[in-house]
Amino acid sequence: MIVVAGEALIDLVPAPGTAPDTAGSATEPGSPGALLPRRGGGPYNTALALGRLGSRTAFCSRVSSDRFGTDLLRGLRADGVDTTLVQRGPEPTTLAVAEIGEDGSAGYRFYVEGTADRLFELPGPLPGDVRALSLGTCSLVLEPGAGAYEALLRRESARGVFTTLDPNIRADLITDPDAYRERFRSWLPYVGLLKLSAEDAAWLGGDPAEWAAAGPGAVVVTRGGEGLTVLTRSGTWSVPAERADVVDTIGAGDTVNAALLHRLATRHDALAPGALEKLGAEAWRDVLGYAARAAAVTCSRRGAQPPYASEIGD
Repeated sequence: MIVVAGEALIDLVPAPGTAPDTAGSATEPGSPGALLPRRGGGPYNTALALGRLGSRTAFCSRVSSDRFGTDLLRGLRADGVDTTLVQRGPEPTTLAVAEIGEDGSAGYRFYVEGTADRLFELPGPLPGDVRALSLGTCSLVLEPGAGAYEALLRRESARGVFTTLDPNIRADLITDPDAYRERFRSWLPYVGLLKLSAEDAAWLGGDPAEWAAAGPGAVVVTRGGEGLTVLTRSGTWSVPAERADVVDTIGAGDTVNAALLHRLATRHDALAPGALEKLGAEAWRDVLGYAARAAAVTCSRRGAQPPYASEIGD
């Protein structure tokens, strides 16, 4: 089983036909500026994508008992994701207003005060058959829940669980960038696979090769239309992006997270500490190519709608 831990939220995305410069105001459906609610959150999207690809997956979070929260859990269960590790609370669901650029890129404004996912508490021991733990995004920024997610990362890594991290930087939520960058570096010894975008890497102000040497068996960098690159202690390999008619990029990076984990598990049996260092060029190009194909499908759809395994091909 793969456990994905982190926030679940509602993305408010521009309705079809909405101009990019009018996406900030909610009006009547179908009019310029209309925003439609869609299930989202980086970890949530990753769990959903894993379920659709066919991996046994569980989601670990704190989710509101309001209507949005109930719908979020319904979406996971519909694609086979186990929700028994989800904590519930009466606090409202986090909202993220998506602003889509002319090139399909997405920016966000978050409404997070007093929301349920911020109050996540460290759970008891995870199931004995957990092969991997994936974390990232807002859940590692917003206290007090961030401390609990960090404790989960350290605890599960210490007991031999393969861990993955996608920082997925949301700069507007980070009040002290230097402190966060230092905290990020402190996580690296506990991380098996680090995945981040080129923009994240630039914001963090470090060298992915140095990060790879600090703990992770591999660092995967997504470069948008230029493809994906992996850095390991034994080599660096890249694949180009797959061609796609881009509608927006919401959920593309989360789909990459899921596709990497799924392919490493099912094709290469590499979800174990030390396993990534044994993979060579052919294996990594297979894994990265699979992730690129999956992300292209997501980019061709409005909102975070990751593909099913049958839509990607072998």
